[in-house]
Amino acid sequence: MHINVEHGDSYATIHLRGEFDTYYCKHLQDQVDALTASGVARVILNLRLVRFINSTALGAIIKASKSVGSKGGKLVIARPSSFCRDIISKVGVDRVVPIFDTEEEAQRALFSDAKAAARPAAAPVEDEGSVLFAPTDATRIEHFLSQTRRTKGILNPLAHNFGATWRGLGRMASLDERGLRFTWNGGDTGLDVFAMGQLLAIGTELSVKFRLPLFQSGYCESTAVVSEVEERDGGVKIGAAFSKIDEKTLGAVRQYSTDMRFLKDELKKATGS
Repeated sequence: MHINVEHGDSYATIHLRGEFDTYYCKHLQDQVDALTASGVARVILNLRLVRFINSTALGAIIKASKSVGSKGGKLVIARPSSFCRDIISKVGVDRVVPIFDTEEEAQRALFSDAKAAARPAAAPVEDEGSVLFAPTDATRIEHFLSQTRRTKGILNPLAHNFGATWRGLGRMASLDERGLRFTWNGGDTGLDVFAMGQLLAIGTELSVKFRLPLFQSGYCESTAVVSEVEERDGGVKIGAAFSKIDEKTLGAVRQYSTDMRFLKDELKKATGS
């Protein structure tokens, strides 16, 4: 990773480029310490060209923010890459270090009490927080979805293989070595909340695919059995315990879980909550 410092009028911008991992955490803190020692305590962290960031690096950003804050200054993030934005928002680092879409907005925030502008919730899309799932029993999908699709007038060109091709798109809520939790709003199935809960009833075996963003990998695959179903306004929250998962994936999940606990602890220290 490359680190470059650009000085402005009573503030500085630290530009990062490449992969921000554990090795570079000290380099970032050294730059921040050098700036505060010179009397510059307002800092923008530009993450536009950072294509990967791990949990230790996120912890380093929190530490840098606290360090600058202890000198009466402020640290904000500008123009994060889509990868960084997703991770930062998912973990909750933006509760401590505000994110801004432009450097101009970030500069204004350094000299005011402005916070990151709220962003409207987007429609579900496949991204780093996605969980793709489907009951392993294709007839179960046919039973719950085919009638709904006929009623809604939705044509399925693969009707003969619909149960084997359908996948639901959920949002990851939590993940550890025991299993995962995710939310699902029904997508375009037309199912009401009760029917969603019936489709994914306790004991239903699911094939699931999910990502571990901090490990810069593609989808992980496993089989899980639904152990919890919580009906909510507009959707359901599902808990599923792993029943089949290979050792390599399980090891990565364990490390991911450890990283998340570390970051949550850092956030608690930073926010005092």
